[in-house]
Amino acid sequence: MLPLASLAASAGLAVGQALAGAVSSGPASADKAKMQKTAKDFESMFLEQSLDVLNRSEGTDGPLGENGTGGGVYRSMLNKEYAQSIVQSGGVGIGDQVMREMLRLQGGANG
Repeated sequence: MLPLASLAASAGLAVGQALAGAVSSGPASADKAKMQKTAKDFESMFLEQSLDVLNRSEGTDGPLGENGTGGGVYRSMLNKEYAQSIVQSGGVGIGDQVMREMLRLQGGANG
């Protein structure tokens, strides 16, 4: 298992527990929509952070270099767009796992 996957799983668990505690009744369609959005937002944020770490190792040469022209800002915006694009095209499965965990925790809180 990748080291980032265990980080995502533990963060997803925390998100699921927070949402399960906030919603006391069964998941209505509005609640499910909120959970899906939260799960996708979490996956996007996780991917953005992962891409940021990967791109940091590229160095400062080339068009995105840190030479005072805003390369770092542009690189972070580019990473955010990449992450959102990945999630919109189906993601890598983190959002689905977070969603299942939130639903499981919510079901356990009701019973």
